[in-house]
Amino acid sequence: MKLAAIIVVLLAVVICAGAQSSAPAGKNLNQAQQGAAAAPPQGKRPPQAKTQAEFEAYKAAVANQADPAALEKATDEFAAKFPNSELTALLYRATMRGYQSANNGDKLAEVAAKVLKVDPDDPEALVNTAEVIAEHTHDSDLDKDQRYDEARKDAERGIQTVETDIPAGVGPEQVEAYKGLLRSNAYSVLGTIAFNQEKYADAESAFRKSVDAFPQPDPVVVLRLALSLDKQNRYPEALKEASRAVDLTQENTAAGKLARQERDRLLQLTGGAKPSAPASPSASPASTPAPANPQPH
Repeated sequence: MKLAAIIVVLLAVVICAGAQSSAPAGKNLNQAQQGAAAAPPQGKRPPQAKTQAEFEAYKAAVANQADPAALEKATDEFAAKFPNSELTALLYRATMRGYQSANNGDKLAEVAAKVLKVDPDDPEALVNTAEVIAEHTHDSDLDKDQRYDEARKDAERGIQTVETDIPAGVGPEQVEAYKGLLRSNAYSVLGTIAFNQEKYADAESAFRKSVDAFPQPDPVVVLRLALSLDKQNRYPEALKEASRAVDLTQENTAAGKLARQERDRLLQLTGGAKPSAPASPSASPASTPAPANPQPH
């Protein structure tokens, strides 16, 4: 998954804030928890445990967050024991991020569905679901149009709900980074769908929004922007973006190799230095690999 490391690092703070503000009402918090509770509210009201037993079960479950499979099992058990708990979505989000960090797209989508069952407007789960669908849909799939429609709706819904369903209990800078990251991911999904449907101008627009939404450019998205421009025969502009992708990648990575192939091909087309073995222009977003773990997407 793109941006897995950044998302996990950024949202570890959110998990911590959620845990600190989840003590049952009426219970005394320690000094650190009181400080977190006194922070200006952001987004939704922090989730609350209704009883001390629920809060203790939450803490026991979240202690497994280093192992997403164990955390998922613990969360399933927690959800069965406390079916109306406000903390269930918090635990499933932590599980989802664990699978994202492990680049396990199938489990990521599975747990994102569990999040959406609890909170249908959760922007993170919506965007993750959209990304997995878009990246795993192929031209040979008989239901590809339906899958793309589903991914597009989820991504667009995520762009809307990120304005209202943001994590509670974190500072404004973290909130803005979280919102920007999810917008960037959502627009990248929309760009990938448009490119695969040969709507290259739409793909270009979405990829530009993705790059602009988050301050740290994702080299994969920049490369996909170059490919979108290439497909429109706008070679000088495509060369600029391909060169930017080269600057953002290491030569020995999959994305770095493709970026250099695209740059060299465009140099040849625009009258620059001619490589000895120009690359094929047939790369597509679906076949352009995500970076292993730096990341943005």
